[in-house]
Amino acid sequence: SYTSKKKSDIISTVEFNSTGELLATGDKGGRVVVFQREQESKNQPHRRGEYNVYSTFQSHEPEFDYLKSLEIEEKINKIRWLPQQNAAYFLLSTNDKTVKLWKISERDKRPEGYNLKDEDGRIRDPTTITALRVPVLRPMDLMVEATPRRVFSNAHTYHINSISVNSDYETFMSTDDLRINLWNLEITNRSFNIVDIKPVNMEELTEVITAAEFHPHQCNTFVYSSSKGSIRLCDMRASALCDNHSKFFEEPEDPSNRSFFSEIISSISDVKFSHSGRYLMTRDYLTVKVWDLNMESKPLETYQVHDYLRSKLCSLYENDCIFDKFECVWNGSDSVIMTGSYNNFFRMFDRNTKRDVTLEASRENSKPRAILKPRKVCVGGKCRKDEISVDSLDFSKKILHTAWHPYENIIAVAATNNLYIFQDKVN
Repeated sequence: SYTSKKKSDIISTVEFNSTGELLATGDKGGRVVVFQREQESKNQPHRRGEYNVYSTFQSHEPEFDYLKSLEIEEKINKIRWLPQQNAAYFLLSTNDKTVKLWKISERDKRPEGYNLKDEDGRIRDPTTITALRVPVLRPMDLMVEATPRRVFSNAHTYHINSISVNSDYETFMSTDDLRINLWNLEITNRSFNIVDIKPVNMEELTEVITAAEFHPHQCNTFVYSSSKGSIRLCDMRASALCDNHSKFFEEPEDPSNRSFFSEIISSISDVKFSHSGRYLMTRDYLTVKVWDLNMESKPLETYQVHDYLRSKLCSLYENDCIFDKFECVWNGSDSVIMTGSYNNFFRMFDRNTKRDVTLEASRENSKPRAILKPRKVCVGGKCRKDEISVDSLDFSKKILHTAWHPYENIIAVAATNNLYIFQDKVN
């Protein structure tokens, strides 16, 4: 586990790259920390799987919008890796307004023997240069450099909540509350608006966009979710402005469950395509749902994340927790899904066996090689000694951001300002 105490160090996003060798986290202070996986060594075969800090850089700074007299936070909302094509790594990071493309590269040689300047960088007096030197590359200690390659700015009036790289590896989209923009990775001064749900009269606004993602294999298809609990699948071949969706996924509400909080808790906080591209997973406040792209009428599977909170919605509304945005992730084979909860709990649901487990990411059980024990929450009367009462859950400790290694059973869990990395027991 990696830990810190400052408020600016609260982790706001976690993302593995496409090989799982690197893991990036972004935080409230605008920093990105990249961890690299240890290579296996002959004398310590079990060390493989440990992630160590590889590079740390300041991605965004706090800004001020003088026209609207608003402060723009430096907090990193999302990180997305680009597929690796050469020795360098590239990632996109975004705050509320600006997306940046970063290049992370290694340097282990430096040029020596300049003609026009000394080794310490001072310009030489041209009259003293009598011979031509051939510069040579000398080995040096490994340096990892992060350099900003492109800045995609000034395209969003509202706050950016998600970015997604297309499978054509040429374009990506950035999404705010009312609009989705499509960018070319090479072009920073213009983007195409592909979704716009802003009404002519803002008083008629009934829903906002909460998340959006490209299909993993079809570069013309993407989905976006809304605060009303619906998901729209769009096809960019149909028209340049995808205001008309090609598929619409929504589960009609059970009238018997209707309450003052129904609309708030039905808002979708995250949407993810499965690796296969066949399914969609959505997370709302109390549940995770899996949808088949070929069936719009109702979800294929619904998993209760923390149904015991249904009776606590009043106090969760009062302390603003009801507006928390939990993310959800698939494992590499789309057979298990994971999402976070309160009290530093996170939940895993096995889609084949229908078994589920609650695990806790805490300092006590984060000793290396410690085995996580399943936790249970009890409602009402007496609790068994290994159970925790719903009334003693700590709502300030929440796991909003998690990531799953693309091929292996290694997960990264962000619990406020701690990052925990767990892996399957190696026999």
